[in-house]
Amino acid sequence: MPDISFSERTSAQRVAERLDKHAAGPLQAFMVPFIEHLHKLIRETRPSQADWRRAMEFLTDVGHASDGRRQEWVLLSDLLGVTALVEEINTNRPKGATPNTVRGPFYRADAPRLPLDANISLDGVGPVLSVSGHVRDLDGKPVAGATVETWQANSEGFYENQQPDQQPEFNLRGIFTTDGQGCFRYKTVRPGGYAVPSDGPVGQMLGGLGFAMRRPAHLHFLIKAAGFETISTHVYDGSDPHLGQDALFGVKDELIGEFKPTGKGDASTLDFTFTMVRAKKGRGTP
Repeated sequence: MPDISFSERTSAQRVAERLDKHAAGPLQAFMVPFIEHLHKLIRETRPSQADWRRAMEFLTDVGHASDGRRQEWVLLSDLLGVTALVEEINTNRPKGATPNTVRGPFYRADAPRLPLDANISLDGVGPVLSVSGHVRDLDGKPVAGATVETWQANSEGFYENQQPDQQPEFNLRGIFTTDGQGCFRYKTVRPGGYAVPSDGPVGQMLGGLGFAMRRPAHLHFLIKAAGFETISTHVYDGSDPHLGQDALFGVKDELIGEFKPTGKGDASTLDFTFTMVRAKKGRGTP
Protein backbone atom coordinates (compact mmCIF):
# COMPACT_ATOMS: atom_id res chain seq x y z
CA MET A 1 0.00 0.00 0.00
CA PRO A 2 1.45 3.42 -0.95
CA ASP A 3 2.42 5.84 1.79
CA ILE A 4 -0.53 8.23 2.29
CA SER A 5 0.35 9.46 5.77
CA PHE A 6 0.19 13.17 6.49
CA SER A 7 3.10 14.33 8.62
CA GLU A 8 5.32 17.33 9.11
CA ARG A 9 7.73 15.78 6.63
CA THR A 10 5.16 14.89 3.95
CA SER A 11 2.51 17.60 4.36
CA ALA A 12 3.26 19.63 1.22
CA GLN A 13 3.56 16.48 -0.88
CA ARG A 14 0.22 15.12 0.36
CA VAL A 15 -1.57 18.38 -0.54
CA ALA A 16 0.11 18.68 -3.95
CA GLU A 17 -0.94 15.10 -4.76
CA ARG A 18 -4.58 16.20 -4.53
CA LEU A 19 -4.16 18.57 -7.48
CA ASP A 20 -5.09 17.34 -10.94
CA LYS A 21 -1.78 16.59 -12.62
CA HIS A 22 -3.41 17.01 -16.02
CA ALA A 23 -4.71 20.50 -15.31
CA ALA A 24 -3.08 23.09 -17.51
CA GLY A 25 -2.47 26.81 -17.12
CA PRO A 26 -0.50 29.21 -14.94
CA LEU A 27 -2.50 28.47 -11.78
CA GLN A 28 -1.34 24.85 -11.73
CA ALA A 29 2.30 25.93 -12.17
CA PHE A 30 1.91 28.48 -9.37
CA MET A 31 0.08 26.39 -6.79
CA VAL A 32 2.58 23.55 -6.31
CA PRO A 33 5.53 25.81 -5.33
CA PHE A 34 3.11 28.01 -3.35
CA ILE A 35 2.04 25.02 -1.27
CA GLU A 36 5.65 23.93 -0.78
CA HIS A 37 6.79 27.39 0.36
CA LEU A 38 3.77 27.87 2.61
CA HIS A 39 4.31 24.55 4.39
CA LYS A 40 8.04 25.31 4.69
CA LEU A 41 7.20 28.66 6.30
CA ILE A 42 4.91 26.95 8.82
CA ARG A 43 7.58 24.38 9.68
CA GLU A 44 10.18 27.12 10.16
CA THR A 45 8.05 29.53 12.22
CA ARG A 46 6.04 26.85 14.07
CA PRO A 47 3.00 28.98 14.99
CA SER A 48 0.69 27.85 17.76
CA GLN A 49 -2.96 27.13 17.00
CA ALA A 50 -3.82 30.51 18.54
CA ASP A 51 -1.21 32.25 16.36
CA TRP A 52 -2.68 30.68 13.23
CA ARG A 53 -6.23 31.63 14.24
CA ARG A 54 -5.07 35.22 14.60
CA ALA A 55 -3.53 35.03 11.13
CA MET A 56 -6.82 33.74 9.71
CA GLU A 57 -8.70 36.50 11.51
CA PHE A 58 -6.38 39.08 9.93
CA LEU A 59 -7.00 37.68 6.44
CA THR A 60 -10.73 37.66 7.13
CA ASP A 61 -10.57 41.32 8.18
CA VAL A 62 -8.69 42.17 4.97
CA GLY A 63 -11.51 40.60 2.98
CA HIS A 64 -14.18 42.46 4.92
CA ALA A 65 -12.34 45.77 4.36
CA SER A 66 -12.36 45.31 0.57
CA ASP A 67 -15.23 46.64 -1.54
CA GLY A 68 -15.87 48.54 -4.75
CA ARG A 69 -14.18 51.68 -3.43
CA ARG A 70 -11.33 50.14 -1.48
CA GLN A 71 -9.15 47.12 -2.21
CA GLU A 72 -7.38 46.09 0.97
CA TRP A 73 -5.90 43.00 -0.71
CA VAL A 74 -4.17 45.21 -3.28
CA LEU A 75 -2.88 47.41 -0.46
CA LEU A 76 -1.44 44.33 1.27
CA SER A 77 0.28 43.24 -1.95
CA ASP A 78 1.61 46.78 -2.49
CA LEU A 79 2.99 47.26 1.01
CA LEU A 80 4.64 43.83 1.11
CA GLY A 81 6.50 44.73 -2.10
CA VAL A 82 4.82 41.93 -4.06
CA THR A 83 3.17 44.24 -6.58
CA ALA A 84 6.48 46.00 -7.23
CA LEU A 85 8.26 42.65 -7.62
CA VAL A 86 5.70 41.38 -10.16
CA GLU A 87 6.13 44.65 -12.07
CA GLU A 88 9.92 44.23 -12.05
CA ILE A 89 9.72 40.65 -13.33
CA ASN A 90 7.35 41.52 -16.16
CA THR A 91 8.83 44.84 -17.34
CA ASN A 92 12.58 44.34 -17.17
CA ARG A 93 13.93 46.95 -19.59
CA PRO A 94 17.32 47.85 -21.05
CA LYS A 95 19.49 50.51 -19.52
CA GLY A 96 18.30 53.99 -20.41
CA ALA A 97 14.62 53.06 -20.67
CA THR A 98 12.12 54.51 -18.20
CA PRO A 99 11.20 51.83 -15.65
CA ASN A 100 7.66 50.93 -14.69
CA THR A 101 6.26 51.34 -11.21
CA VAL A 102 3.02 50.36 -9.50
CA ARG A 103 0.04 52.21 -10.98
CA GLY A 104 -1.62 52.62 -7.60
CA PRO A 105 -5.27 52.61 -6.55
CA PHE A 106 -6.25 56.15 -7.60
CA TYR A 107 -6.01 55.82 -11.40
CA ARG A 108 -9.16 56.60 -13.43
CA ALA A 109 -9.50 55.48 -17.04
CA ASP A 110 -12.07 58.20 -17.83
CA ALA A 111 -9.91 61.31 -17.41
CA PRO A 112 -10.58 64.06 -20.00
CA ARG A 113 -8.48 64.64 -23.10
CA LEU A 114 -6.94 68.09 -22.99
CA PRO A 115 -4.94 70.35 -25.32
CA LEU A 116 -1.29 71.03 -24.67
CA ASP A 117 -0.68 73.84 -22.14
CA ALA A 118 -3.98 73.12 -20.36
CA ASN A 119 -4.20 73.52 -16.59
CA ILE A 120 -5.32 70.30 -14.87
CA SER A 121 -5.75 72.09 -11.52
CA LEU A 122 -9.46 72.85 -11.65
CA ASP A 123 -9.60 74.51 -8.25
CA GLY A 124 -6.28 76.38 -8.46
CA VAL A 125 -5.38 75.42 -4.90
CA GLY A 126 -1.66 75.00 -4.29
CA PRO A 127 1.73 76.20 -5.57
CA VAL A 128 1.82 76.33 -9.39
CA LEU A 129 3.88 73.67 -11.18
CA SER A 130 4.59 73.85 -14.92
CA VAL A 131 5.40 70.45 -16.42
CA SER A 132 7.32 69.89 -19.65
CA GLY A 133 7.62 66.30 -20.80
CA HIS A 134 9.52 64.67 -23.65
CA VAL A 135 8.85 61.17 -24.97
CA ARG A 136 11.78 59.56 -26.78
CA ASP A 137 12.89 56.12 -27.97
CA LEU A 138 16.18 54.51 -26.98
CA ASP A 139 17.93 56.25 -29.89
CA GLY A 140 16.75 59.63 -28.64
CA LYS A 141 14.22 60.12 -31.44
CA PRO A 142 10.91 61.76 -30.52
CA VAL A 143 7.78 59.64 -30.23
CA ALA A 144 5.08 61.80 -31.79
CA GLY A 145 1.40 61.10 -31.15
CA ALA A 146 1.98 59.26 -27.87
CA THR A 147 -0.88 59.32 -25.39
CA VAL A 148 0.14 60.67 -22.00
CA GLU A 149 -2.20 60.24 -19.04
CA THR A 150 -1.30 61.98 -15.80
CA TRP A 151 -2.86 62.10 -12.35
CA GLN A 152 -1.66 63.22 -8.93
CA ALA A 153 -2.54 64.19 -5.40
CA ASN A 154 -3.14 67.82 -4.53
CA SER A 155 -0.73 69.91 -2.45
CA GLU A 156 -2.16 68.36 0.73
CA GLY A 157 -1.64 64.80 -0.50
CA PHE A 158 -5.21 63.89 -1.48
CA TYR A 159 -6.47 62.58 -4.81
CA GLU A 160 -9.72 63.87 -6.28
CA ASN A 161 -11.47 60.52 -5.89
CA GLN A 162 -10.55 60.52 -2.20
CA GLN A 163 -12.34 63.84 -1.71
CA PRO A 164 -15.32 63.83 -4.09
CA ASP A 165 -17.08 66.47 -1.99
CA GLN A 166 -14.07 68.77 -1.71
CA GLN A 167 -12.31 68.61 -5.09
CA PRO A 168 -13.83 69.13 -8.57
CA GLU A 169 -14.49 66.07 -10.72
CA PHE A 170 -11.30 65.11 -12.64
CA ASN A 171 -9.20 67.57 -10.65
CA LEU A 172 -5.47 67.06 -11.33
CA ARG A 173 -6.09 64.54 -14.13
CA GLY A 174 -5.72 64.77 -17.86
CA ILE A 175 -4.79 63.00 -21.08
CA PHE A 176 -2.45 64.69 -23.55
CA THR A 177 -0.97 63.79 -26.94
CA THR A 178 2.67 64.49 -27.73
CA ASP A 179 3.38 66.89 -30.59
CA GLY A 180 5.64 66.26 -33.58
CA GLN A 181 8.70 66.65 -31.36
CA GLY A 182 7.43 64.11 -28.83
CA CYS A 183 6.70 66.84 -26.28
CA PHE A 184 3.78 67.66 -24.00
CA ARG A 185 3.17 70.53 -21.61
CA TYR A 186 0.63 71.36 -18.95
CA LYS A 187 0.15 73.30 -15.76
CA THR A 188 -0.80 71.85 -12.39
CA VAL A 189 0.03 72.32 -8.71
CA ARG A 190 2.94 70.86 -6.83
CA PRO A 191 1.81 67.55 -5.27
CA GLY A 192 2.19 66.76 -1.60
CA GLY A 193 3.38 63.50 -0.11
CA TYR A 194 0.94 61.48 1.92
CA ALA A 195 0.43 58.54 4.24
CA VAL A 196 -1.02 55.34 2.81
CA PRO A 197 -4.31 54.22 4.43
CA SER A 198 -3.66 53.04 7.98
CA ASP A 199 -7.24 52.74 9.21
CA GLY A 200 -7.71 49.20 7.89
CA PRO A 201 -6.30 45.84 9.00
CA VAL A 202 -3.25 46.04 6.70
CA GLY A 203 -2.21 49.49 7.90
CA GLN A 204 -2.83 48.62 11.53
CA MET A 205 -0.82 45.42 11.29
CA LEU A 206 2.18 46.85 9.43
CA GLY A 207 2.06 50.16 11.30
CA GLY A 208 2.28 48.22 14.54
CA LEU A 209 5.49 46.65 13.22
CA GLY A 210 7.05 50.07 12.57
CA PHE A 211 6.57 49.89 8.79
CA ALA A 212 7.06 53.22 6.98
CA MET A 213 3.60 54.26 5.76
CA ARG A 214 4.57 57.37 3.76
CA ARG A 215 4.65 58.04 0.04
CA PRO A 216 6.96 60.83 -1.18
CA ALA A 217 5.42 63.49 -3.43
CA HIS A 218 5.04 62.35 -7.03
CA LEU A 219 3.21 62.61 -10.34
CA HIS A 220 1.78 59.55 -12.11
CA PHE A 221 2.17 58.94 -15.84
CA LEU A 222 0.76 56.32 -18.19
CA ILE A 223 2.30 56.64 -21.66
CA LYS A 224 1.20 54.63 -24.69
CA ALA A 225 2.37 54.64 -28.30
CA ALA A 226 1.89 52.18 -31.14
CA GLY A 227 4.78 49.72 -31.38
CA PHE A 228 6.16 50.54 -27.91
CA GLU A 229 5.84 49.04 -24.46
CA THR A 230 3.51 51.06 -22.27
CA ILE A 231 5.15 53.11 -19.54
CA SER A 232 3.29 53.22 -16.22
CA THR A 233 5.43 55.16 -13.81
CA HIS A 234 5.96 57.97 -11.30
CA VAL A 235 8.13 61.06 -11.27
CA TYR A 236 9.18 61.88 -7.72
CA ASP A 237 9.98 65.21 -6.13
CA GLY A 238 13.71 65.00 -5.50
CA SER A 239 13.45 67.30 -2.48
CA ASP A 240 10.99 65.10 -0.58
CA PRO A 241 12.57 63.84 2.68
CA HIS A 242 10.74 60.49 2.41
CA LEU A 243 12.31 59.34 -0.88
CA GLY A 244 14.10 56.49 0.86
CA GLN A 245 10.97 55.24 2.61
CA ASP A 246 8.40 54.92 -0.17
CA ALA A 247 5.79 52.49 1.15
CA LEU A 248 5.23 51.07 -2.35
CA PHE A 249 8.95 50.67 -3.23
CA GLY A 250 8.59 52.73 -6.40
CA VAL A 251 11.47 55.21 -6.09
CA LYS A 252 14.31 54.66 -8.58
CA ASP A 253 17.13 57.01 -9.46
CA GLU A 254 15.80 57.37 -13.02
CA LEU A 255 12.44 58.61 -11.72
CA ILE A 256 13.61 61.42 -9.45
CA GLY A 257 12.78 64.80 -10.90
CA GLU A 258 14.01 68.29 -10.06
CA PHE A 259 11.27 70.74 -9.20
CA LYS A 260 12.98 74.06 -9.93
CA PRO A 261 11.75 77.33 -8.40
CA THR A 262 10.84 79.96 -11.00
CA GLY A 263 11.55 82.88 -8.70
CA LYS A 264 7.90 83.92 -8.94
CA GLY A 265 6.42 83.23 -5.53
CA ASP A 266 6.26 79.51 -4.78
CA ALA A 267 5.88 78.44 -8.43
CA SER A 268 8.18 75.79 -9.87
CA THR A 269 8.88 73.84 -13.05
CA LEU A 270 9.57 70.22 -13.91
CA ASP A 271 11.23 69.08 -17.13
CA PHE A 272 11.40 65.31 -17.59
CA THR A 273 12.20 62.89 -20.40
CA PHE A 274 10.54 59.48 -20.74
CA THR A 275 12.28 56.82 -22.82
CA MET A 276 10.19 54.10 -24.46
CA VAL A 277 11.35 50.73 -25.79
CA ARG A 278 10.04 48.89 -28.82
CA ALA A 279 7.46 46.26 -27.89
CA LYS A 280 8.47 42.64 -28.04
CA LYS A 281 5.95 40.01 -29.07
CA GLY A 282 3.45 39.62 -26.25
CA ARG A 283 4.60 42.78 -24.47
CA GLY A 284 2.81 45.59 -26.26
CA THR A 285 0.24 47.97 -24.96
CA PRO A 286 -1.84 46.29 -22.24
